[in-house]
Amino acid sequence: MHGYNKFSGYAVIAGVIFCWQQAAFAQSIQTADPLSTINEAGEAVTMTDNVKVYGSFHFSESCTFDQERNLIIAMNAGNRVEEDDDDGYVSLINPDGSAHTIRWIGANRDGLELHDPIGSAVRNGVLYTVDRGVVRLFDQATGQPRDAFPVPGSTFLNGIGVAEDGTIYASNTRPEGRLYKVTADGEPSLLIDGEPLNVPNGVAIDPDGNVVVVNIGDNAVLTFNPDGELIQTEYAHEAGNDGVVILDDGTKYISSVRFGSVSRIRPGQEAEVIAAGIPSAASMCYDSTQHQLVIPMNNNNSLAFVELDD
Repeated sequence: MHGYNKFSGYAVIAGVIFCWQQAAFAQSIQTADPLSTINEAGEAVTMTDNVKVYGSFHFSESCTFDQERNLIIAMNAGNRVEEDDDDGYVSLINPDGSAHTIRWIGANRDGLELHDPIGSAVRNGVLYTVDRGVVRLFDQATGQPRDAFPVPGSTFLNGIGVAEDGTIYASNTRPEGRLYKVTADGEPSLLIDGEPLNVPNGVAIDPDGNVVVVNIGDNAVLTFNPDGELIQTEYAHEAGNDGVVILDDGTKYISSVRFGSVSRIRPGQEAEVIAAGIPSAASMCYDSTQHQLVIPMNNNNSLAFVELDD
């Protein structure tokens, strides 16, 4: 008796059953490990259980929170390969991570110029972002473009913080570490050039109106007064920092884009790690209604959510 079943992979020859396997089925495939990072000590750290990740975006580097509408505003840089692609857009995300509006700003390009939006902030009904040497302003409620303030001399604007009076502070990450100041009516000036900035990234305004900057090049958390004078230096758990969030009580949260941890620095205390293993933990925002951090993950095209317990 001879028989052959091409689906089961069995052949019957003279009453004996033989099992065979095509070469295609014998080939192994590569599978990925769970989300993880390598920490500063060189150890693999699997993402902790208190982190939830949702996608998908196109290189989302920063977000901010619209408290009135209870929505997360996520910046998307689009295709970062071409120099003048002008395909950046802005998404609205529900607090549970689900999509509200994928292309809120950027549904079409009529009247819109937005290349690679990176850092973002909201203040007094205005959405701010840095975009290839320009600070762009949008109406926070409607998404309509408002002003565009060029920053001459900048090479890579990255983080942004906005004071109550509309003064803008933007970090220049590379090749020169700088902090620029732009007045509410668009007049730019160089506030800090070089040390203690060390590949500066995230920028935030503290409850006293001071400017807080975190470095990628080290773990320093630097507080400057509005005139650019250094008044305090604190330290995150790890270096490689990108995002900085400051609560009303002065508590700071710092995200390490290189090593994946989130540090909490309470006033007068040393940093403690509250979450870890988050790949490319970029310029996060604070969802004050749900009391959670929302952390864009750059080329992972996702957002991570961390519920705060304090």
